[in-house]
Amino acid sequence: MKIVRTDMELQVPVVDATLKKMGHDLVLLPDGVSEEDLAREIADADVLMMCYAPITRKIIEAAPKLRGIVKYGVGIDAIDIPAAMEHGVAVVNIPEYAEETVAEGAFALMISLARRLPALGHQMQTRGWAWPEPTWLGRDIADSTVGIIGLGKIGRSMARMAGAGFRARVLAYDPGLTAQQMSEYGAEKCENLIDLLQQSDFVSVHTVLNDRTRHLVGEAEFKKMKSTACLINVSRGAIVDEMALIKALDEGWIAGAGLDVFSNEPLALTDHPLSPLFGRDNVILTPHLTFYTEQAMFRLESETLDRCLELINGRPVQIKSKDPRLLAQTAGVLFKD
Repeated sequence: MKIVRTDMELQVPVVDATLKKMGHDLVLLPDGVSEEDLAREIADADVLMMCYAPITRKIIEAAPKLRGIVKYGVGIDAIDIPAAMEHGVAVVNIPEYAEETVAEGAFALMISLARRLPALGHQMQTRGWAWPEPTWLGRDIADSTVGIIGLGKIGRSMARMAGAGFRARVLAYDPGLTAQQMSEYGAEKCENLIDLLQQSDFVSVHTVLNDRTRHLVGEAEFKKMKSTACLINVSRGAIVDEMALIKALDEGWIAGAGLDVFSNEPLALTDHPLSPLFGRDNVILTPHLTFYTEQAMFRLESETLDRCLELINGRPVQIKSKDPRLLAQTAGVLFKD
């Protein structure tokens, strides 16, 4: 069979080697492949593996043999799922491989901001030492208030680390959960986002991106935050109004930010809307790699290969996600209990 994998820069050597060893024709395409080039390459493909590349209706309609689309990752916003359903193409993601891993990444950003590690690191590299002056004064996570937007599996791991692990007070905003459910996860329920923002020393974003959450945190929300608070986002860049974030940092509405995701990736030092975020001691930027650990990649490759083999062998592909867009599928899928 012919299998096309986009975003070849994200290496999955076990998946690639196994599929080739089985005799399949594996075509690797780079990040940023054009819609036209992908549509042309996928015209006779049986399986499409993608991570970041937009999979549009035009691409799906160009692939009459296509059995399924395997997102080797979590987010499915780049896939036109209604078009896939219309053409009998199953869509599956790998939702469970990095839940704890990404929460650890968010916590690393939070504690780095709390202890002013970017500024101290710069001072040590340029001056060789720093004395205990107010400029370097950090804060404890213990007895701080950590606000979590979205208490899904990653948010719950973050709540456990901050609360049970570091003795922080944990607040959460998630309309889909009751106060009792949140209490079981170690968090206090906030009925509205503003309440959470006003009380939190650290705000960590862990919700999904959809029409309701796009720019959920914007200028009005930043103005409600403490001037000493920091924002952490490891979910999706567009949940935050990034232009408003730059203004919030410039105007001192908030104290800092740790970001691993951006609405327009990759970033660039110049000529990018978010280029002004570089070079700030109160901002940590990481390149969408909080998922990228040895253990998480092992799980990702194993799950991805399983889903590909299900499609190759003509079996229903197993859906482990609770995303309603994937649960709406009726053909070629098997839902995990």
